[in-house]
Amino acid sequence: MPGKFRFRRERREEEHEDTLSTWEPKTRIGQQVKNGKIISLEQIFATGKPVKETEIIDTLIPNLEDNVLEIASVQRMTKNNRKQKYRATVVVGDRNGHIGLGVGKDVEARPAIDSGIKDAKKHMLSINLGCGSQECNCSSAHSLPLKLSAKCGSAYVILKPAPKGVGIVASGTVKSVLELAGVKDVWTFSRGRTRDVYNVALATYKALGQLYELKNIEALQSKKQ
Repeated sequence: MPGKFRFRRERREEEHEDTLSTWEPKTRIGQQVKNGKIISLEQIFATGKPVKETEIIDTLIPNLEDNVLEIASVQRMTKNNRKQKYRATVVVGDRNGHIGLGVGKDVEARPAIDSGIKDAKKHMLSINLGCGSQECNCSSAHSLPLKLSAKCGSAYVILKPAPKGVGIVASGTVKSVLELAGVKDVWTFSRGRTRDVYNVALATYKALGQLYELKNIEALQSKKQ
């Protein structure tokens, strides 16, 4: 199985390289990225404009990794019959403060995963990692700078800074999101219906999004000064 997934990843990387070589930007931000005027994702976030082309993320973050958290079968009733699709929940990140979560749907699993990866790249966050643990008091960015919490549906997730060496104390879903975000040491607590992978992943993503909002507020304050 590992060799099979490695082959799929290599094939996906080759497809990305071919897509970037023939990429013709349709947005102004895409043109600036391709011309080299924008060299980081933070420059785009500073403008407040959304990322509408996945090639922008592929260009600025070439070492982006993806992880499929869940592939679920969903159904909806129409006038004629019941239609079934696959829903793929995917998380992407570079393990260095950039994280994205997306969902894709299709009649087949493979296109649903590809759609989820594209959706995750359009919802990237840039967060500042740090060390908010009183037991550590170091200046390295191995954990979170403060306690975070968020809720999605019936799932409630709490993230607390931890000292070095603790690792990621979390369930599989929360751990996958935090690993790709670059968090190395953290304590987590989950409540509610934790078996719902989508809600737990989205709650973790929302909690990290608080750091993204805090980062934007600090940037605005620095500009005013």
